[in-house]
Amino acid sequence: MTNGGQPKLGSHEGSGAQRGVLSQHIEDTCRASWRTHRWWVSKARLVITAVVVEGRSPSEVARTYGVARSWVYALVARYRAEGEAAFAPRSRRPRSRPDATAAATVELILELRRRLGAAGLDAGADTIAWHLEHHHQLTVSRATIYRTVRRAGLVVAEPKKKPKTSYVRFAAEQPNETWQADFTHHRLADGTDIEILTWLDDHSRYALSVTAHQPVTGPAVVTTFRAAITRHGIPLSTLTDNGLVFTTRFANGGRTSRNGLEKELVRLRVRQKNSRPNHPTTCGKVERFQLTMKRWLRTQPPAATIVELQHQLDAFVDTYNHHRPHRSLPHRSTPAVAYQARPKARPDNDHPDSEFRVRHDRIQSGNVSLRVDGELHHIGLGRTLDGTRVIMLIDGYDVRVIHATTGEIIRTLTINPQRRYHGTGKPTGGPRGPRKTNRTGP
Repeated sequence: MTNGGQPKLGSHEGSGAQRGVLSQHIEDTCRASWRTHRWWVSKARLVITAVVVEGRSPSEVARTYGVARSWVYALVARYRAEGEAAFAPRSRRPRSRPDATAAATVELILELRRRLGAAGLDAGADTIAWHLEHHHQLTVSRATIYRTVRRAGLVVAEPKKKPKTSYVRFAAEQPNETWQADFTHHRLADGTDIEILTWLDDHSRYALSVTAHQPVTGPAVVTTFRAAITRHGIPLSTLTDNGLVFTTRFANGGRTSRNGLEKELVRLRVRQKNSRPNHPTTCGKVERFQLTMKRWLRTQPPAATIVELQHQLDAFVDTYNHHRPHRSLPHRSTPAVAYQARPKARPDNDHPDSEFRVRHDRIQSGNVSLRVDGELHHIGLGRTLDGTRVIMLIDGYDVRVIHATTGEIIRTLTINPQRRYHGTGKPTGGPRGPRKTNRTGP
């Protein structure tokens, strides 16, 4: 017997009573393990039972079960030292790892994760790898960075997130091939609602124009678009949703006129593309840009005025375009680098600058109303025609008003965009002077 009360290895040590007690102990242990973990008897249990209970030699057991004799010695020694814990699976982690990531690099990875996140910027593994390579001359794989931040508890699981494989990705081949536009809301320190309008290059994700408005209007969209083409050239096409500041083609069943942006696009021969309703992923690049922008704004002191907010937006655009790697771009380059890397596309749209419409209306208070270039114009026809149904044939600024019943042309005119009311040219207030009569008597 050993000092611990366990018999030695071999078939000649220990009495039969002691073997019976040990056998009963192992059997009870196996039954408890089965009730708790539902495990089948493993090879380790068989080996230990054969040596300790049956008294067989380690060499014989090793030959019988096809294992190394040293492993048999190790199992039995572990059982005598630890008891039931010897049956638990052991970690296969090596005692030392010469190729492990240096502790200083791990700390730098975690510091970048915290610093980028606190600044409202993307702090994923790709972004951290870019900063390590360009700012610290360190090359660390994306998988290593992810394991490091996950081990530190800095990854928030998002199991409900839609997989990226479910989307159909597309991107323009050249800069200025497509400009995406959209606007979003942001509140000042006093709660005032401000709308932020963005023009973004589809190919490079370069932020062409980011401006604050209260609110975004049709003229504001045209103004920012003209400022963007002055700095960056005319694009081949634009892509927006169906907001009325971007298009009126789908308003009122398509019976209304073009708005200011549509007129400008036709004049410059720029193709206009619009997403389908309830499909925000079509304009996903500008939507994702706005998410990044809002995260960054939340880390800044709340702006008190719209001017202060514009200063913050200018600072963000500079960081986004020139100092922040974009994971969707080749080599994780910045949008500014990608925007300058290829020749820029140019307009090639040759559709005629004409807008034919037919509008049915009824004269009220001597007028009919017509929307041109996003502005409402009133055309005077005379109060004597109140209630008359008319048909208006519109070709750009040229308008003909026709009696819907008789086919008589009531009026032909050319709309002056600088005016809102287009009178008949007759003096108002009815005839002047004494009333004329055909009566001959007193």
